[in-house]
Formats: sequence, structure tokens, C-alpha cells
Amino acid sequence: MSATPLLSVRHAEKHFGGTPALVDAALDLLPGEVHALMGENGAGKSTLIKILAGVVNPDRAEIALSGQAVSIPNPQTAFDLGLRFIHQELAVVPQLSVAENLFLSHAYPRRAGFLVDWRRLNQSAKTVLDQLGIAHIDPRTRMARVGTGDQMLVKIASAFVTGDRQTPAVYIMDEPTAALTSEEVTRLFGVIRELKLQGCAVLYVSHRLEEIFQIADRVTVMRDGCVVGSALINETSSEKLIRQMTGRELSQTFPARETPLDSHIVLAVRNLATEYVCEVGFDLRAGEILGLAGLAGAGCTELLRALVGADPLRHGEIRLDGETRADLTPVSAWERGFAYVPEERRSQGLILSRSIRDNITLPHLQKISRGGILLDRRSEEQLSSVVGASVRLKAIGPRQTVRELSGGNQQKVMFARAMSRTPRLLLLDEPTRGVDVGAKFDIYTLIRQVSAQSVGVVLASSDLAELLGLCDRILILREGRQTAIVAASGLSQHELLTLCYGDGDRDD
Repeated sequence: MSATPLLSVRHAEKHFGGTPALVDAALDLLPGEVHALMGENGAGKSTLIKILAGVVNPDRAEIALSGQAVSIPNPQTAFDLGLRFIHQELAVVPQLSVAENLFLSHAYPRRAGFLVDWRRLNQSAKTVLDQLGIAHIDPRTRMARVGTGDQMLVKIASAFVTGDRQTPAVYIMDEPTAALTSEEVTRLFGVIRELKLQGCAVLYVSHRLEEIFQIADRVTVMRDGCVVGSALINETSSEKLIRQMTGRELSQTFPARETPLDSHIVLAVRNLATEYVCEVGFDLRAGEILGLAGLAGAGCTELLRALVGADPLRHGEIRLDGETRADLTPVSAWERGFAYVPEERRSQGLILSRSIRDNITLPHLQKISRGGILLDRRSEEQLSSVVGASVRLKAIGPRQTVRELSGGNQQKVMFARAMSRTPRLLLLDEPTRGVDVGAKFDIYTLIRQVSAQSVGVVLASSDLAELLGLCDRILILREGRQTAIVAASGLSQHELLTLCYGDGDRDD
């Protein structure tokens, strides 16, 4: 590798309202290198990336590209300098097509000098998608009709569009695999390896340790806005990285069940069918954690939406504690003791312009008001502070705007909302997506504590280790249909993935 970094950052500092987000941070990216950047939520990773993207102006920073000092006052400058960013939050225009989203930063091809040449645009988009092995997405499809995982693939593909500009030299990927299946992750890693061969540098941010050891050459760890360590990947270990990130030892990933399952059936589902899933049926015992597993588009999210009343039933029955709930809506579901953490926090769960307090207490306003009319602000403040602390939310205070939080801390606000009143049924869709390794253990502990209180939990996750480590049983979905329910104990990740692909279906 060359001794001259493609990208060099020195003495990066940034404060928000007097709170330090970056303290004398430094980073080098070498040609042909995948450099992992790790740290808990609030460690400063996102702030550093936003400075490089020209979204945040630093209090101080020395930035150089190939040894030449540069200033990045805005996103256009970052783009012109050859920096490409893939953020964990989906910044797409749902009303436009896949092709239009792919080429948003470039001039569309024209006919007669002013008419958009849609045929050429769609063909160019197809070429880019095909190069990344994303042949199943039609460039003409409106983005709103594309699933979350596929939207992320489109967003990733847009970073590889060069147009008439210089070939990018530095790619910065912030949790790019958070919404991808294992097959899509493998495809992305193939693209990253090709970038390495071309001499590009990749800054790769992820909370998934197994990914870091699979794809990275070097790793830098941040904590509390400071760089606390940097090493070649073959000279460190998972234990050391966790210790550097958290400042403490984590002896285990998944807390063990300490209480036996109750015999009481808290949730009974019979022949459930919606527009997206069909013939789903199972019993959930009090305190049981039931996992939902399947490939992208299998119907896990849609099943949870049906259970919480967001998608209407075509037929079937949902019984909570023996009572049939045929008239469920999201509002009535929360009132009856359901709690729900959706898959996509920004578009489905949070009001970004409102405070942490307002977002946490949103479904519980009736219970913390005087006579159902006047909101008890003291109770609201106390509730949001207590549950925020329980999920280790890093924020200035409960009145801070949610938009100002990192993606992981926004996810913690969603989880805090679900836990703010002990539910009868807890529905979780990717509850630890974008959450760091230390906070994951805290959330796993909370899930286990809730299940010990005889709360039924249904947990959908693309993290197979998460399903196997937490769940008692796992329901397999494929193309909207239930194909198996299996005991998690003794099941390997390979066996679970095989079931998701459709081999060896069985019920335990």
C-alpha cells in the first residue's frame, strides 16, 4: 500500500451546544484499503462522516486528499472531490423511479437538448444495477413500491454512478448492510473487493463484528468523540474491540432465560391472511419469544403489521388472552397492550421534528393526562427520562429534538416508547438495527426482562444469531406463507438459513 493516504483527517473537533462530539479525531484511508470505523452510538462516527460529506462544518479539522489540503464546505464539494457516501438512513425520493433516484446527482440524458431521454436513462440504470448483480429491480419502478432492502441496494448503486465526473476514489459506507439479506451482503462485499483492486479506499462503518473481520484490512475505534485505538484487523480481536468501544467487558452476547415459560396462551393466531401474507397460524405463550425469519420479501414485516392492525385482514382470527380482536387498529392495539417497534424508524415510527419526550410518550398520552384533557408534563418528563436511561439513550436531555440524534439513538427512542408501559404483547421488527454492540446487549437484556414478566414477544430479525440467541421458537416465512415453526435450541445458523431458502421444512 502507498504511504500517502488517499484521505487524511487530523485534529477534527466539533461541539454541539457545548457538548463535544469530536475531540482531536484523526483518520487515514490508504489506497486499496477497507478501513473499518467502529464505536458505540454517540461515539462521534456520524459527526466525522458528516464533516467529510460537507453536511456539518467542523470547529476545527485538517483534511487532505492524496496529500493536498482541501476544504469541504458543502455536499457538492465533497461530490466533486470524488467522495461517495452511503448512509444508513435511506435518503430517497419515493415519488420518483429507481432510475431517477440512481441519477439524482447527475444530468439526465436528453433528446433534442431539453427532453429527458427516458429510454437511455432506464438503460443506463439497468447497466449500473446489473454490474452490481441487482438484476431483479426494474429501473422503471417507483421507489415507493420498492422494499427497504432493495431501496438500500439502489442507494448503494447510486454511489457507483460516475456520469461525466471523475471516477470516485473514496467510498464511505455507514451501516450499508443494515437492511440487506445475507445474499445481498455477499454481493456488496464482492463490489467492495473490486473497488480495492481499483485502488479505491473504503471507510466502512458497521456494528456487526463478523462483517468487520470478513471485509476490513484495518480498524479504528472511537469512544466519546475520541479515537481510542487503531490496528490491522489481523492484530486485534472481537473482545478487544468491544472493550475499546464500551470501556468494559461484555462476557456474553445473549442473556439466558432464567424463568420457565408460562402455560398461558397470550396470543393465538388462526388462518391469518392479508394482501401480503396468508394462512399463518400459531400460539404464543406468556413470556415466550417467537422469532420470525425469512428472506427479503418473505412477509415478516407484513405479519407484524397485521398483528398490530396496520394492515387489514382478509380473513383469519387474532385472539389476545382469549379475546378475539377483529377490529384492531394501531391506536386500539396500543390501548390494549400491544407495543410495536417498526422496521424503518424515520419513515414509520418517529416524528423527527419533535422532542425525545414527545416521541416516547406519543402512544401513552391518555394515561399521563389529567382527566384525559390536560397533559401532565411532569409525568411525561419523568417517564421519558426513566425509559431513556434504561436503554442507555445518549442525548442532552428528553427535550432534545430526535432529528439531532444519531441513527442508533433514534432506534433507542423507538425501543423506549415500546417499553414505557409494560405491554402484554411486544412486536419487534429489527429492534437492534443500527445499534452498537454495547447497546445491543442492553436491549437483549430488556427483552429478556420483559419476557420474564409474562409478556409475549414476536421478534422479526435478519440477524440469524440474534434469532437463535434470544428466541424460544422461530416461525419461517417464505413468499408470504408460513412454512415451518422450529425450536431455536440446537439449531445452527446454516440450518436456519436452509429453512429460509425452502429446504428441510419442518414443524417441531
